[in-house]
Amino acid sequence: MTPRTFASFPQWYSEGKLSNYLRSLKSPGGLLSMLEAAPPAGDMSHPSVPDLVLYQDVLGGNRVSGDMGGGQFDVSSGAQSFFLSAPNFANRIMLNRSHQVRSLSFPMAQWRDVIDEATDGGFSFERAAIYGGTLSTPLLQTTFRSLWAICDQEGAPSRLLARAAGCEILAELCQLGGQPITVARGGLAPWAKRRCLDMMRARLAEDIGLDDLANEARLSPFHFARMFKQTVGVPPRVYLTRLRIERTCELLESTEVPISAIASQVGYSSEKVLARVFLKHRSSTLSDYRRAFRNASR
Repeated sequence: MTPRTFASFPQWYSEGKLSNYLRSLKSPGGLLSMLEAAPPAGDMSHPSVPDLVLYQDVLGGNRVSGDMGGGQFDVSSGAQSFFLSAPNFANRIMLNRSHQVRSLSFPMAQWRDVIDEATDGGFSFERAAIYGGTLSTPLLQTTFRSLWAICDQEGAPSRLLARAAGCEILAELCQLGGQPITVARGGLAPWAKRRCLDMMRARLAEDIGLDDLANEARLSPFHFARMFKQTVGVPPRVYLTRLRIERTCELLESTEVPISAIASQVGYSSEKVLARVFLKHRSSTLSDYRRAFRNASR
């Protein structure tokens, strides 16, 4: 019998031998896929897929052996340590105990231009020498943890968050693979900053992407994300959240628009999601904020 082929890592996990252990799967815009599972000890090997897959052993304490694209290894995993599996490689992986795993998978077709831009075309994950065991850096830990925390709060990550986080993680993996990253000098030109901020204000209700903003500034997504932060002081996603919260406050203060409609107008999938984000940034519920403003006005 001819082995079944899979178009992606999440397709294999959700339809293959480990599907019963899948807890969650989020794939925003086809840019990357976030997967969480709790499989038992044993064989975790998967067939060749066109994705680069970054795994995190959440709990640690496992004996991990196999080949993920860089030759045979046998290591002990610490809590929240990372493993990287090469694209287009049928890996072999064994774990000696049940575990909790989180993964990010990057379809290389979606990320090739970004990687080439960051490395001047000098790096290939198919030939990288970073698949021989555990990985961990402060940036990987911080970006990975932040991505999951935001998703717990907001649901599936936006295209803006997915692309920005992916750029940061892939740049770090390139450097771990020995490839220097091309650094963009300076911030955005005044005209580019103005056009991008105007676009964000005008499209609050949309799932605007990093690529959309980068095109407006006539830059690559990789360089735009870094130059935006240099100019504005925070990443694009953080600035967009600020604009959405500001607009929410305006609507709560000056209109009788139902909160569910406000959520839609400022780009959140539901009233519940907006409520969580608003509470985090304003330390108040939406209803309490509207009530307090009206009382103050009176």
